Amino acid sequence: MIRTTLSLSLMAAVFAGTPLWAAEPPRGVAAAFGNTVKALYPDGRYQWLWFNADGTWEAFGRRGKWSSGHWTQRDGQRVCLKQAKPIPIPFNYCTSFPADGGVGAVWASKSLEGEPIRLTVVKGIQRP
Repeated sequence: MIRTTLSLSLMAAVFAGTPLWAAEPPRGVAAAFGNTVKALYPDGRYQWLWFNADGTWEAFGRRGKWSSGHWTQRDGQRVCLKQAKPIPIPFNYCTSFPADGGVGAVWASKSLEGEPIRLTVVKGIQRP
């Protein structure tokens, strides 16, 4: 009887969509997978970035241009982007990325041109 009750309770939880244990949300750059990183520039315009677990990225810039390439992580606190399209760029752009940050994380950095920017990890894939 106890086994039957326990089995029925377990099945009810599974079918109700209730997790039996809570998984921790991803942190650091992994929090960006399946989400959007938005960079706010001083002129009020945004750049949208999408990171993939396979080390690729895609972006839509504040001037309306698409770009893409590969990313790497350094020191657990920095993410470096190397552009492949529309034209290959022969250097990396590195910026901070909080190791403990998740969806909703906000931090300050500098753009490729040295402008101050504010980055935010936003839930879901947002397109401009």
